[in-house]
Amino acid sequence: MRFDRDVRGEWIVDPTELAAKLGISLRLLKDEMHLGLVRTRVEAGHSRNEGRSRVTVQCRETAWRGVFDAQGRLINECRLLTDQPPDEAIR
Repeated sequence: MRFDRDVRGEWIVDPTELAAKLGISLRLLKDEMHLGLVRTRVEAGHSRNEGRSRVTVQCRETAWRGVFDAQGRLINECRLLTDQPPDEAIR
């Protein structure tokens, strides 16, 4: 999986890949996005994690988190419980 940046510098991802990471169908992901039920948070790394980004996507009962390097390559990922608190630092 890769994250790329658009002309404004914002992250973009293939929705088919994202749906697979969340463990849901593409149709459900699109429906949930249309209803405003998909939340995304992008956090920039600091100190030894400079250049990395942590991306967390939550869709109702499922959530996924990936850490990407500066070129947008996925270097670490995990599925989350929706009630799991966020980590303090990018690992």
